[in-house]
Amino acid sequence: MSIDILIEKIKEKKNPTVAGLDPCWEYIPEHIQAEAIAKYGKTNQAVGEALLTFNKGLIDSLCDIVPAVKPQSAYYEMYGLSGLAALAGTISYAKEKGMYVVLDGKRNDIGKTAEAYSAAYLGGVMAGDIDVKNELESDGLTVNGYLGTDGILPFVKDCDKAGKIIFVLVKTSNPSSGELQDLTVGDETIYQKMAGMVTRWGEGLEGKYGYTPVGAVVGATYPKQLKELRGLMPKSYILVPGYGAQGGGAQDVAGAFDANGLGAIINSSRGIMCAWQKGDYKPEEFGKAARDEAIRMREDILQYI
Repeated sequence: MSIDILIEKIKEKKNPTVAGLDPCWEYIPEHIQAEAIAKYGKTNQAVGEALLTFNKGLIDSLCDIVPAVKPQSAYYEMYGLSGLAALAGTISYAKEKGMYVVLDGKRNDIGKTAEAYSAAYLGGVMAGDIDVKNELESDGLTVNGYLGTDGILPFVKDCDKAGKIIFVLVKTSNPSSGELQDLTVGDETIYQKMAGMVTRWGEGLEGKYGYTPVGAVVGATYPKQLKELRGLMPKSYILVPGYGAQGGGAQDVAGAFDANGLGAIINSSRGIMCAWQKGDYKPEEFGKAARDEAIRMREDILQYI
């Protein structure tokens, strides 16, 4: 089961973190930009080439200490087909280096469309007798559960069949999340109701560590709710965004973990990708800077769990 694979990678690296790969053009060192433009001119292809080169450098520097990467699809989609090609190349390269890949796509729909999204990113689609190999297939996917059960069950089915995982939005890290998620319906908030649904969707699919392939997204910026939701979803792994650039700290995320130091994986995107823009690093040392920040983040979190 894929959730067991993720847990084993976390245990092997002694590192419950994931590096977000959300590469805006301005995050990429100028020498990488210049080399891509020299090769392809000022074209979409140059942009895609620079994105992939940057990501490969980050992956090379992180793969032995960080168990997983989380590319956010929007940062590639905005650059068109060349951006999507860079995303496909990033996914493939990370897998080659032994890293677990969670695609942050926050996909959702209903019926056949939900099935199509699931097939696209979790694998398993036939075109007649052709077994389609989707270059964007990942080990896990973030999904939006706020359309209800019929928007999630196709993903759960494919998780069980293909050995993948999903992380369902429960309490997101953005400042206005409470406009909807904190509303009370009956005697529960909406995010508490969503937590109950996440638990129900994963019932009967527990792996050897007791966790199901139906995880949750809960932001580091709401530490009280994060600790509460750890208790409400005892069998769901929690993907925690909001550490670092969004304001969440190591003490804030400590409540996401179980008594064994498992149960959560903490994301940092800009903090790792843009570490080269801080301190005394040269642009050519972007990989070293990312590695140094990933080690600092790991040690910062481990002292509290």
